[in-house]
Amino acid sequence: MIKVLLNKDKFKYDIHSLVKAFYPKEDVSVLTYDEDKCREAIEDNIVFMIDISLMEEEGYISMKIIHNDNSETFARTQCAENDLESSASTNGSTASLSTPKNALKQMMYRELSKEIGHDLPWGSLTGIRPTRIPMQMLDAGKEEAEIKSYMKDTFFVSDEKTELAYNIALREKKILDDINYKNGYSIYLGIPFCPTTCLYCSFTSFPIVTWKKKVNEYIACLEKEIDYVADAFKGKTVNSVYIGGGTPTTLEPDQMTRLITYLREKIDLSECREFTVESGRPDSITREKLSAMKKCGVDRISVNPQTMSDETLKRIGRQHTVAQFVDAYNMAREEGFDNINMDIILGLPGETEEDVEHTMREIEKLGPDDLTVHSLSVKRGSRLAEHIRNNGFFVAGDTGKMMEIAKRSAEGMGLSPYYLYRQKNISGNLENTGYAREGKAGIYNILMMEEVQSIVALGAGTVTKRVYGDGRIERCDNVKDVTLYMNSIDEMIGRKKRLFD
Repeated sequence: MIKVLLNKDKFKYDIHSLVKAFYPKEDVSVLTYDEDKCREAIEDNIVFMIDISLMEEEGYISMKIIHNDNSETFARTQCAENDLESSASTNGSTASLSTPKNALKQMMYRELSKEIGHDLPWGSLTGIRPTRIPMQMLDAGKEEAEIKSYMKDTFFVSDEKTELAYNIALREKKILDDINYKNGYSIYLGIPFCPTTCLYCSFTSFPIVTWKKKVNEYIACLEKEIDYVADAFKGKTVNSVYIGGGTPTTLEPDQMTRLITYLREKIDLSECREFTVESGRPDSITREKLSAMKKCGVDRISVNPQTMSDETLKRIGRQHTVAQFVDAYNMAREEGFDNINMDIILGLPGETEEDVEHTMREIEKLGPDDLTVHSLSVKRGSRLAEHIRNNGFFVAGDTGKMMEIAKRSAEGMGLSPYYLYRQKNISGNLENTGYAREGKAGIYNILMMEEVQSIVALGAGTVTKRVYGDGRIERCDNVKDVTLYMNSIDEMIGRKKRLFD
């Protein structure tokens, strides 16, 4: 364990995320002095303690790393008293003093880099949307050199990741400039059923075998939410629709047809730029389901291998084989789908760089239109997190090298990176990147990640997001439990009414 002590109840999330990025195998505890009554003693299982003093009013922040052998490392940095003062500039481009949060993270980053002897690819950035920085600076009219310099000087982002974030921001901006997103909104429908639950998954999902007789009742509740949207957003443009999960293709063909037909009858989708169904599990895909989706106007689907190793698929709880995945993908092509996404995950238990090379060679034979490359993120609510607690952390390969293998392969298939996000506890302190052919980029992914428009989310465990004209964001959620969702559907709709009134 690494224990961090603070004199003020501030920046706890950022501190925890940054320390965890350097020490992914360790538990990290961030406490104020008041919360820690026994800080004099360093327990045997503590790697070291960090004592931080936030003294913004006096213009500085200090930290002390206390090792188990009682040796200490001390650091201190200047900072502005508040965020407004930090915007004062000495030369018109670079702030004279960092914000308190940035100053703290810069100091911590420098000292922890010395502790472990190397840098992190994303530097001190701990947020999930690194492209937000270049996007905002592009909108403000900043030039490429200034944007890249800011990312490297302020957050210590590597040259490679700075280049990646900047180029993705350019592509996102080009796509967004072609969409009237400010006067539109997007719809997300959640289908919280799966054939089985994967080892790494923490999403809302329930075994379809248990819920099969209740699915029609669940769809009826989605239809009630659709009725609300049709009334509340009358006259607004729908830019994209995304049916996710869980696994939406656990629905039978007639159920999928019923849901999409009802949506189209109630809401004008004539200007919808993209209609995606997450058909992620090959063992849930049939020709009849693909045909039903195609007839209903679905123009983008995901068929996800995660890996092309049968051994790994068994290990992570996916009840299908590589051969089943290839069959499902080929069926989708035969049914006329010309925008197919695949997801893969790097850093899965037991996988090495050679496994990733094999996966990419097999994917190259199929030629997807869109490839999302995930670095494994250990979610607190997943079975993987429990496995790690019981058996220890696993590291079979270098995730950074795996990412480079996937990147080269994607580019070799003519796919370019178009969106990017990060997660807590992500393997190798890396990122998830979407690659796509020209004209095949996932529009919903960009709209959702850049938070430029409202997303109205229907179904159990979904979160609706309202984006105001000034950029302010408010959210409301639907309960995760399916039975509770169905029994309280009027309350779920009421939450949306209160959010958008």
